[in-house]
Parts: sequence; C-alpha cells; structure tokens
Amino acid sequence: MALTTNKSILSWIDEKVELVKPDKIVWIDGTKEQIEALREEGCSTGEMIRLNQELLPDCYLHRTDPTDVARVEDRTLICTPTEEEAGPTNHWMEPNACYKMLYDIARDSYKGRTMYVIPYSMGPVGSKFSKVGIELTDSIYVVLNMCIMTRVGKAVMDALGDSDDWVRGLHCKCTIDPEKRWICQFPQDNTIISVNSGYGGNVLLGKKCFALRIASYQGWKEGWQAEHMLILGIEKPNGETKYICAAFPSACGKTNLAMMIPPEGFKKAGYKVWTVGDDISWIRKGEDGRLYAINPENGFFGVAPGTNMKSNPNALLTTKRGTIFTNVCHNLENNTVWWEGLDKNPPEHANDWKGNPWNGKESTEKGANPNSRFTAPAVNCPCLSSEFENPQGVPISAIVFGGRRAKLAPLVYQSRDWNNGVFVGSIMASETTAAAAGAVGVVRRDPMAMLPFCGYNMGDYWQHWIDIGKTLDADKAPKIFNVNWFRKDDEGNFLWPGFGDNLRVLLWILDRCDGKVDAKETAIGYVPYAKDIDLTGIEDEVPFENLEKILTVENSLWAEEVPGIEAFYAKFGDKLPATLQGELDTLKASLK
Repeated sequence: MALTTNKSILSWIDEKVELVKPDKIVWIDGTKEQIEALREEGCSTGEMIRLNQELLPDCYLHRTDPTDVARVEDRTLICTPTEEEAGPTNHWMEPNACYKMLYDIARDSYKGRTMYVIPYSMGPVGSKFSKVGIELTDSIYVVLNMCIMTRVGKAVMDALGDSDDWVRGLHCKCTIDPEKRWICQFPQDNTIISVNSGYGGNVLLGKKCFALRIASYQGWKEGWQAEHMLILGIEKPNGETKYICAAFPSACGKTNLAMMIPPEGFKKAGYKVWTVGDDISWIRKGEDGRLYAINPENGFFGVAPGTNMKSNPNALLTTKRGTIFTNVCHNLENNTVWWEGLDKNPPEHANDWKGNPWNGKESTEKGANPNSRFTAPAVNCPCLSSEFENPQGVPISAIVFGGRRAKLAPLVYQSRDWNNGVFVGSIMASETTAAAAGAVGVVRRDPMAMLPFCGYNMGDYWQHWIDIGKTLDADKAPKIFNVNWFRKDDEGNFLWPGFGDNLRVLLWILDRCDGKVDAKETAIGYVPYAKDIDLTGIEDEVPFENLEKILTVENSLWAEEVPGIEAFYAKFGDKLPATLQGELDTLKASLK
C-alpha cells in the first residue's frame, strides 16, 4: 500500500519496478511491528544474527561480503554534464552514459526479491532545514539501518505532500561483483544509484551520498551548506551553552570529540558536553543573522575498533540497545560482539568477521574488520543534546578545522577573519597513519574534510563559503579556528593528552569568541598565550614549557608547506577563488 499520492514519486517507482522486476513491493512505515517482522525475516535467511537479548536488547550482527567492507572512492562517481562541474577531486562520468551502464547492470536484478520503498527525512520531519528522500532497496539490512539512521515513515510523505523536491535513490545488491560496483550521484537530477554493494556507506543512501554529495550541491544552489562536521554544545557552570561545528579527516578523533567527557575537575565545576551530531552538519542563516546547524541524521554509524570505555564511553553505551553491528567478531561464549580495542579479553570461542572460527588468544588474524561498524540510535546516547530535535537547529559560535600534523600546526590557532578561515579550511591536511593504505606520514590534503564528499567542483565550493561569509555581519559570523591534537616531540611522543582534555582548548576558543582573552599574532593567525589554557590537573603530564612548545609557529616549516599548497591549488585552474590566492600570497609575505 503506497504511503503517498505524490505523482512524481509514484511514476518514478513505476519506472524502477519495470527496470528491476521485483516479485513484490513493500512500503516501509517505520512502525515497531514492521521492523520486528523484518528482523525476524532477516534472521530466518541468515542475513542477520540475533544477539543476546538480555545483554544487548534489539541488537543484531550482520556480515558483508569480504570484498565489500568500505567506501570505494574510485568507484564513486559524480555525474554532471561536464567534467569541469565535477572538478579535479571527483571521479566523473557523463550522466547519460552512466545511467545506461547502471541500468544495464540493474536490469531484472530484483527478480525473486522484494523491493522495499523507504520514505525518509534527513533532519526533523517538517523542519525548513530538512530534505526528503526515497530509497528503493532489495536488502533488509539496508531497511533496518535506514530506520536507525533517518526518520522513516508516513509522516515524511505527509510533510513532503505533492512536492517534487525529493532525492531519488535506487540500491540493487545484484551479485556484489566488485568489478561492477558503482556508487553514482547525479546532482542535477537529485538522484543516487548504487549497484553491487551491500555495505554501509555505499548503500545507506541517506548517509554520505545524500547528506553530503547531493546536499552540498543543493546547498550551493539554495544558499546553505552541507558539511562533514560534528556539532557539540559546551555547557558552562552558569548554565549557558555554546555550540561548535568541527571538521576532521578520518582517524583524527571526530566521534570522540563529539561525545567528549570533561576532565574530572571541569566536571566537578559543572561543565558538560552535549552531542548534537558526530558526522554531518547542515548549516543555514537564521532570522537573527547567525548561522544555525542541524544534524540531518537520526543515528550514529561509527567505527567499532578502538571504541571502548576509556576512548569513548558515551559511544560504547549508545550501542547497548537497538544497534546493528557490521563485520565485528561474534563472541559465541555469550552471543555478544567483540572487536580489537574493546578490552584486553578477546574471546577464545568466537567467529571472526567473515564467520570463520576464531580464537582471540591464538589467532594472528583480526577478529573484527578494521572498518567494522555499529549503527546505533542517537536517542541512546547518554550525552545527546536536548536540542537534537530542534527544527531551527543550534546557533554556531565557532567553526573548527583540524588534522594530524606531527610538527607543523600548533595546538590551536584562530584565523584572522572569515576569508582567512576559508583559506585555513582549504589547506587542511593530515599525515597518513598506519590505518591508511600506503606510506606512513605522507601529507594528504583534505579541504574541510570534504575531499571524498563534495558533490561539485571544489573551486566552486570554496567560493560558496566565501559568498556565505559576505552575507554575515562580522559580529554574527562564527569565528574559525584550526586545532592539532597530534603534535609530537623529537622522540615521537604526543605532547598533548587529547580526549577529554581537548575541552581545555575548546574553552579557549569560546573565550576568544566572547572577546575574553587576548592572543598573539603570528604569520598564520592568532595563537593563545600559554597562560590562557587551563592546565589544572594535568600540570605533571603537560609541563608549561611543553604547552609553550606546542603553541609555537615555526615559519621555516610553514615555508616548506607552501609549495604543497600551491601544487594543490594549481589543480583548480581558474576555478580557484582569487580570494584564496590572495590569502596564500599574504601567508607567503608574512613568512618572510
């Protein structure tokens, strides 16, 4: 039974039914009864494994094909009429050629299968920030994940009404053939098509495909922003809460920061940290002239390995109910899950992420895939902000960029103004860790942490940031900062403890936004005076001279960085905004 009379939706579904030929069609209304029936069906086919319902109520394990465990950037396409519109950082294909390729792969692929129609809202249903999507899929795993990650059901269709402003999404498992696996975005058509994958980010089309690649293009055309940013609130002892958006490349502790627990002394004093989002921010100007952000998602799709009660207790507690675990180790001793870094007690009687017998004490193989995931409802999060469902979003005081640099970037610095902040975001880079394929310590540019997710030419994207800045009064625009938790000494030891102690840096950032502290001007921007970062309780761990060391800006190192920035900028040709070239010229002059 269709949940809508919207003609644009019904005719599009008819076309896709004709293409993929499902045996039956089921509309997803998101009710508890329907979700429970789908879980039962998933368990009966072996697609899902029901975990210990006393220890992990409503939790399930799922395994994807061993060739299908991560995002595939070289098979993720932006399909615009010209290659220039997609830009030098995206893989491109001409739309008509791509549709033909995809339809040839997808044709008849639902024969013997059910088509599930998922109407979903990115953002609170009916908010002016929110956008609607329809995903067609032949995977129960996708349905159950989308019911966690987005708002699903008839209310979404009611809010949309007869509008044609919705994102079309078609997912076909096909045969999970890696040679025919494609995740394709058509920004001008509001369309996403994914074939031959059954894994997370490739098939939960509301995630990066819609919430960033399509939405970044929509935001460009409509005057708002879709950004790869967490949103957190810091509540001070006087009860006042200020909000920060922050962007980091992978392996820089984004989820840990979003769910941070204040250090003991700060907690006792009454400081609290509230999570609005751990991954994506949609940002618009409010009626008062300030920027407001919502998290368009309704759940967390987090990396499991390394998540534990020390690194991120709030994330671990969030997974204790209603969660789907993908590609983790199955602990057969008590029918629960395990992954590397969870604790020091790997199960001896278990199945690894591929389903093979595994003994953690004896095996040299990993029990969980390094990119194994949990999909957990946001409502479970102990530090979830009371503003999470606010349709107006939260007002943003500061925007923070960050990366992993052993020597170059100081612990924190503030940009001179909005355009200089856009420059700081555009030159963001991280040194590769062992987690990434290839050499360790190689500098990878990842502007605004959007390199794999920007749905159009990044030169135009930077210009869009600059244009947004022009609409903001200087006193209402968020201040822009850069942080680096990863400075090392000459022996390779981290100089800053990170985790909850990062709150000390965020409080300095908020003090700067409020004009409460001075800073010293350097060639790259404003750096704190060491005395203004509160080291109470970690004086032994971070001696004052170490703090001064990680706040230094070495002009010679920055001068060595400049050619890398110039080479990166050169890729954009005349699409590089003149404003950014001017910022680079200013940097070069001040380094002399």
